Amino acid sequence: MPSSRDTFQDGPRDASEETPAERPPGRPPLASLTPEQRAWTATLRTLAARRLRPLVEAAEPGRVNRPLVAALGEHGLLARVFPPDGVVRAVDLCLLREALGQECTEAETALALQGLGAHPIAEAGTEKQRARWLPEVVAGRAVAAFALSEPEAGSDAAALRLRAEPASGSGWTLHGEKQWISNAPEADFYTVFARTRPDAGAHGVTAFLVPADRPGLGGRPLRMIAPHPVGLLTFDGVPVGPDDVLGEVDGGFGVALRTLDLFRPSVGAFAVGMSRAALRVALTHAAERRAFGGPLKDLQAVSHQLADMATRTEAAALLVHAAATAYDAGEPGVAGRSAMAKLYATETAQYVVDAALQIHGARGLEQGHLLEHLYREVRATRIYEGATEVQRTIIARELYR
Repeated sequence: MPSSRDTFQDGPRDASEETPAERPPGRPPLASLTPEQRAWTATLRTLAARRLRPLVEAAEPGRVNRPLVAALGEHGLLARVFPPDGVVRAVDLCLLREALGQECTEAETALALQGLGAHPIAEAGTEKQRARWLPEVVAGRAVAAFALSEPEAGSDAAALRLRAEPASGSGWTLHGEKQWISNAPEADFYTVFARTRPDAGAHGVTAFLVPADRPGLGGRPLRMIAPHPVGLLTFDGVPVGPDDVLGEVDGGFGVALRTLDLFRPSVGAFAVGMSRAALRVALTHAAERRAFGGPLKDLQAVSHQLADMATRTEAAALLVHAAATAYDAGEPGVAGRSAMAKLYATETAQYVVDAALQIHGARGLEQGHLLEHLYREVRATRIYEGATEVQRTIIARELYR
């Protein structure tokens, strides 16, 4: 039986077909992108389809795909996330995630998880921490993970309960659980957020860099709606010391928020990529499928649906790009703009994928079809890195700031 990951288009693909860069995009290029950026994203899409997708199809679903991570390093994609000058650029991250998301969602997710797990080191780590781990991440040799969510602390991250209890000397021991952690329990290191001050809310959280070989660290995989590596972590007296702190003691919540401010627009970019992929196959199907005496596209109900899908996708793309540009320029109000980008783009992607599937009918529900794949992929984007409801709360708060 074909895997849901065996195709990333409307039906089977063979090597004789046109490259992604040659496919009709179903829309004009974004006016906000330079010709160089458009050329780069076209190259990325071709790379994803020709080099990265075969690595996905050869791997076991639900496990960390180390050959894929290594390929992201080999082709220099992780170096664009963590460039040599140390300045992480939100626009580059968004262009990467949108382009990969159009052609190979697993490659997009693998790249995003490397960025999310390692960004706290790049942003708040010591020179020694950065020297030890960032070259390994950029080369695709070390798998990173961002361990924030817990069984009772998902969207309400300030309510986390993982305890960092003082140990003899100047260190701590970690006790508790983390849940729904991408790349767990197979990552090589974890950025772990633990409570160092009881009853202090967001002000009593510290970020720790925890290598996977620490004693007392365990875990197990979780089976989710989409076949990504996600798991539960257990901390049974895991030792950590001052050299493992990322940033300042009790300053971990700020590390988490700054990381999320950067990555939230790029979640929106991933969603835009999925919207574009769904729109593309919907346009092709509506032009080729005949019903009621003509092609589907000639039915007003279908043509108007396609128009709405295209308009909302383009609006989402512009909102994402504006938020990323504001982040890179250091403009005020980044938290609100990031939240708007994630909110609108992920809600749009859910709508576009669902509408594309409706246009396809039963064909789109077949296991192995692109839309069946996207339908499972897109749902989680409205939850992780702050659910839709949380984004609305952030936006409203920023309006009155």
